[in-house]
Amino acid sequence: MTQQTRKTATQDWDKAGWRAYPRVQMPDYTDPAALAGVESQLRRYPPLVFAGEARRLRAQLADAAAGRAFLLQGGDCAESFSEFSADNLRDTFKVLLQMAVVLTWGAQMPVIKVGRMAGQFAKPRSAPTEVMDGVELPSYRGDIINGFDFTPEARIPDPTRMLAAYTQAAASLNLLRAFSTGGFADMHRVQSWIADFVGGPEAARYRDIAGRIGDAMAFMQAAGVNSDTAHQLSKVDFYTSHEALLLEYEEALARIDSTTGLPVAGSGHMIWIGDRTRQPDGAHVEFCRGVQNPIGLKCGPTTTADDLKVLMAKLNPANEAGRLTLIARFGAGKVGDHLPRLIRAVQDEGANVVWSCDPMHGNVIKSSTGYKTRAFDSILREVREFFGVHKAEGTIPGGVHFEMTGKDVTECTGGVRAVTDEDLSDRYHTACDPRLNASQSLELAFLVAEELRARREDAAPMRTAAAI
Repeated sequence: MTQQTRKTATQDWDKAGWRAYPRVQMPDYTDPAALAGVESQLRRYPPLVFAGEARRLRAQLADAAAGRAFLLQGGDCAESFSEFSADNLRDTFKVLLQMAVVLTWGAQMPVIKVGRMAGQFAKPRSAPTEVMDGVELPSYRGDIINGFDFTPEARIPDPTRMLAAYTQAAASLNLLRAFSTGGFADMHRVQSWIADFVGGPEAARYRDIAGRIGDAMAFMQAAGVNSDTAHQLSKVDFYTSHEALLLEYEEALARIDSTTGLPVAGSGHMIWIGDRTRQPDGAHVEFCRGVQNPIGLKCGPTTTADDLKVLMAKLNPANEAGRLTLIARFGAGKVGDHLPRLIRAVQDEGANVVWSCDPMHGNVIKSSTGYKTRAFDSILREVREFFGVHKAEGTIPGGVHFEMTGKDVTECTGGVRAVTDEDLSDRYHTACDPRLNASQSLELAFLVAEELRARREDAAPMRTAAAI
């Protein structure tokens, strides 16, 4: 697609145009003057990410759409101001690196690493208010909007929180860029972390995979391929993403790319539209259709084939590979009821998309001890169903999308360390939805790697037959 064609596709778009469309899941600020002041200040701030980085991610996602790469997207349900620290950021980044190496082994192709970081501050809610001890207050919508404390003062939407979110996102990106290029992401270091994980007796079934990864690293070292001779072993491309929910923030950070003259969301490399905000004629779709970043679209059980076709036409009118990622989130046991019809809608349109699996949002349950949780087995089941449907349809499972943390929390049950309902109260720290902990995240990567390897081995005879 030429630069002129892209300009034509967005010439009827304005970054403030979303304000004329129906809006949902957004706060009503009580002080318009304060809101206008914050927006004015944000417009003067530098963008958090740069257009060239977003273009590079888009090109890599085009490879995922074609089956030449695999997308790993993960991080916090909702980033917190109070829990922000260099250690927490480092630990989550570290687990994502480990997951990526394991998935690279399984897929035998590059893994695109995208964090739910440096912008994932706002959350949609199922109800506008919540009740506690007979008191009803506005729902907590993420630290960028209001406070978690259950008080009338904390729950008032405060536009100055956008400035705090920007500052935290800028600091996060600064550290992530240093981790990505400064030696922390060295492949040999990451492989040693994986070896530490499988050293325990509960991870015995994953030792074979870890051993094969170690053998591959040892072979490369013996052949003279190491961090000194191959710089790609010592650094990684790492991108950030978040749900583009708070459109005042998104609009204020949108910029015109000086290289192409096209609008870009400066808030993150990739932004996505949630299952609750994907109305074809809604404000969120209107904003996202105009920026040139890769766009994600959550697809749940209520997504119709007709709506999906309209959304694809609006969000990717030129049908560019790498522009649109469809993030399926149905719930274990329901993937077969919904994913095939959406795959066929995509095929009917001849659309270029990346198919990614979010096995988190459809599997929230209430534990016997009263905590909101997710069962590891249900998460894994949905992933396997996702791969199974794509195998049956002859289409490409292009990625996975997890809510996880590098901290040793007890929020999801199950996994090799067998977190139980009774354990949830030990370290239940999430401000919103339950997250996989470091051990569960890496274990899931091993299991997804097995699915990827099986898919690759199934495809090998077909490639051989085609060659003959």
